[in-house]
Amino acid sequence: MRQLFSGSNPELVLFDLDGTLVDSVPDLAQAIDRMLSTLGKPEAGVDKVRTWVGNGAAVLVERAITDEMYPSDIDPDEFEKAYALFLDYYAQATADQSVLYPGVEQCLQSLQQQSIRMGVVTNKPIRFTDTMLEGFGLSGYFDVVLGGDSLPQKKPEPEPLLEAMKRCGVEPESTLMVGDSKSDVGAARAAGCPVVCVPYGYNHGQDIADSNPDLIVETLSDLT
Repeated sequence: MRQLFSGSNPELVLFDLDGTLVDSVPDLAQAIDRMLSTLGKPEAGVDKVRTWVGNGAAVLVERAITDEMYPSDIDPDEFEKAYALFLDYYAQATADQSVLYPGVEQCLQSLQQQSIRMGVVTNKPIRFTDTMLEGFGLSGYFDVVLGGDSLPQKKPEPEPLLEAMKRCGVEPESTLMVGDSKSDVGAARAAGCPVVCVPYGYNHGQDIADSNPDLIVETLSDLT
């Protein structure tokens, strides 16, 4: 991490949530499958949902009801019904089966001990982001938390990262983004800050190395 800041620590580290801090697919898949079953559609299953996650809840639902990675023809009435069902089912079990990835707590504790400020910038709706962080006892680590509906823009647009930096009073050159997907890399590049990625998350089946992050760490405990 320090090698990206001329041997010093960053002032702020921003983390993605799903696929970076938490493996949330089991709960997401359960909510998606309940939604599809209610709509009379075949269930998707964990493996398929894992490739769909990363662009926010609305896109996840679009992919599920069309069974396509890049949906082009979506019935708006069907989407609204499906989206409402998904939000209801996911609210009932947001973190029941989800787990923290190895090294997450060690990383957060180490950064906190070094007085490095931290934040979460995710495309997950903020209501579920807050619930998940509270459920895992992580809320106290973060100075700023932004969800996919906290601003009009989502990653890979830079605005969520820039807003988090603004709230913390930190410039891009002193900020590190940590994520698992090309959306995280794209947002960091557009915001003007370095980006570190983990290889185990949700990148739509693509190797994160293809997105050329500044550094790849096997676990977040390797970050510090």
